Amino acid sequence: MENTVKPAVQWRDIKPEEAGQRIDNFLLRVLKGVPKSRVYRLLRKGEVRVNKGRIGPQYRLVSGDCVRIPPLRLGGDGTRTAPGEAALARLAAAIIHEDERLLVLDKPSGMAVHGGSGVDYGVIEGLRALRPRAPFLELVHRLDRDTSGCLMIAKKRSELRNLHELLRNGDIRKRYLLLVAGDWRQGPWEIDAPLRKNQLSSGERLVRVDHAGKTALTRFRHLQSFGDACLMEAEIATGRTHQIRVHAAHAGHPLAGDAKYGAAAFNRKMRTHGLKRLFLHAHYLAFADAARERSLELSAPLSDDLRNVIQHLETAPDTVADNGQTL
Repeated sequence: MENTVKPAVQWRDIKPEEAGQRIDNFLLRVLKGVPKSRVYRLLRKGEVRVNKGRIGPQYRLVSGDCVRIPPLRLGGDGTRTAPGEAALARLAAAIIHEDERLLVLDKPSGMAVHGGSGVDYGVIEGLRALRPRAPFLELVHRLDRDTSGCLMIAKKRSELRNLHELLRNGDIRKRYLLLVAGDWRQGPWEIDAPLRKNQLSSGERLVRVDHAGKTALTRFRHLQSFGDACLMEAEIATGRTHQIRVHAAHAGHPLAGDAKYGAAAFNRKMRTHGLKRLFLHAHYLAFADAARERSLELSAPLSDDLRNVIQHLETAPDTVADNGQTL
């Protein structure tokens, strides 16, 4: 049974690895799902206090500071669902690498990386519940809720800074497996198209190719064809929201199971092959940190449900192989 947590005053003692960050950034991190405008209103009204005194948003935390966070109602009924035992067990089983500085998950599809926007909890809240005594757990990067695969969580602030630097410099390689519509054997396989985020009146995010957007580059590679579908690999040189999904659709090959950017008729056909989710999986992660004499290379194979879709496509009577022969 899921638990409900009533809002209450929180008292947070700042640990050495948390020192140096601004109070506004600290609050935005620990209060996932709370709008930024509300966080700054709490600071202006003096409801957030450090060592019993009022502070401004530019205040930088010091080791040993005691932060008072007022009770916040995060839902319409003033409660927020906490991860249950099944969700925590699922997260524990998804850990594929852990050392003293870093934890890597094979994130399950359907689980958000953090709570908010109608989601009670995500990976980060689940991990903090699973490891209540862990001094620091923070997302290094993000994956869409429906995307599965390799997700990094830093266990130290210094590691978070190091990995963010590697990401900015393009020194972390991330590859994805995806199933797309159409015959994409001939390319183009490098999509260099700027992306711009838009928010609809409903609050839904929608990303479009727009010359006024942010630079985005995705490199695709053909792996296998199934007539009107292809298994591809994508490597991203930038990390924009929905980047692979939008770039593939922009190239005329939307992802299977993509309800936002995909093709309805293709999605219906893929459901007959057993697909029940977005076919996008972060299967490979690697980095070399020469300055710290450290490297890591990890892979997460396709889950059984996605592997079964591929096997079904390979044996379908209307599927044609690359050489024109029926598989």
